[in-house]
Amino acid sequence: MTSSPVRSTPVSLRQFVLKVHSRCNLDCDYCYVYHSADTSWRAKPRVMEPAVAEQVARRIAEHAVTHRLPDVRIVLHGGEPLLLGAGRLGELLGVLGRGLAPAGVPVRFSTQTNGVLLTPDILDVLHRHRVGVSVSLDGTRAGHDRHRRFPKGEGSHARVMEGLGRLGSAEHRPLYAGLLCTIDLANDPVDTYEALLASRPPRIDLLLPHGTWDTPPPGLTDRRDRIPAAPPVDSHGATAHPGETPYADWLRQVFDRWYDAPVRETGVRLFEELMAGVLGGSMRTESVGLAPATLAVIETDGSIEQSDSLKVAYEGAPETGLDVFRHSLDDVLDQPLIRQRQSGAEGLGPVCGRCPLIAVCGGGLFAHRYAPGSGFRNPSVYCADLAALILHIRTRVRADLAGATRGLPDPDGAGA
Repeated sequence: MTSSPVRSTPVSLRQFVLKVHSRCNLDCDYCYVYHSADTSWRAKPRVMEPAVAEQVARRIAEHAVTHRLPDVRIVLHGGEPLLLGAGRLGELLGVLGRGLAPAGVPVRFSTQTNGVLLTPDILDVLHRHRVGVSVSLDGTRAGHDRHRRFPKGEGSHARVMEGLGRLGSAEHRPLYAGLLCTIDLANDPVDTYEALLASRPPRIDLLLPHGTWDTPPPGLTDRRDRIPAAPPVDSHGATAHPGETPYADWLRQVFDRWYDAPVRETGVRLFEELMAGVLGGSMRTESVGLAPATLAVIETDGSIEQSDSLKVAYEGAPETGLDVFRHSLDDVLDQPLIRQRQSGAEGLGPVCGRCPLIAVCGGGLFAHRYAPGSGFRNPSVYCADLAALILHIRTRVRADLAGATRGLPDPDGAGA
């Protein structure tokens, strides 16, 4: 692995992903936990016990007080977190709530689920503890069931839609945080988007399938080990190295459908972040932009890890050697990859450093930059796609701004 510059002062952690159950009731073929380079899940306890949760809460409270955080976010994750069942889920949330209360810091709980277990009793528990719910749904029935299947092979779409129906009811609608959709190039982009709209999500996350330069994602297998030596755009922002950009082509169609809608139908996080970036605003996600990473993952046994997506890189990539019983969360901030992920442009490689889109793209998701030998000092395996998408969004937004400006009266009162 190559070293890289790091910021001198680390940024405190703000989001904590708790792996409350390490197994899943689905067997999605693209899952980065069970079908990637890292196999550490096999050695983890199935559930996070109350004693571990109590210590997790103590460490988060300690970190929040030390850094005077205005709030913290806790995401219940897995595996499938709802496999805990209503009883254990309620017990765990109670332990966390009581442990964090002395810190006096507002806590926002959420969970990411495949939606199959959104039963009335579990929804009652989530409602009681004000837990926001994000559900994985890959669009149409055919598109979803191609990948998101039960272990015996049957699709999960029908069960997910039943769960979404309960979540979207008048009683539980306030919990509905949004949908997560992993892109499949085989699915029609507009049909996928409109299928997602059917459950009236407040927000959609369109996720690029995980991959690296060593194991490229579907549709980009020809890029294996072909790391670009120059940025994908020139100094004027024009495409310098034209090539196939299947994910940008897919996403452009969804963007135009979303952007041109006569009314705002939902939020799409990727598009909103990139629009903020091209307009010079702040960006708050690790998938694009230069915002420092502020997330830590805590496994069922209390071990502290980095972002889950690193599991696609190599065996043990997310591991830190730390745990909540022997270490504080401040110790996480000294981890080399955390420091690199908090270093903005300085933590990127030379190709990204010369790219005029660096402030918007930010090198893409950290895990997607990995290649054996050079580590994470590379552009994203989606480099060309990200550039093409950013340029498309920038063109659309600038055209609208230019049109709006032409409609304004000039300072001398002569009209535009």
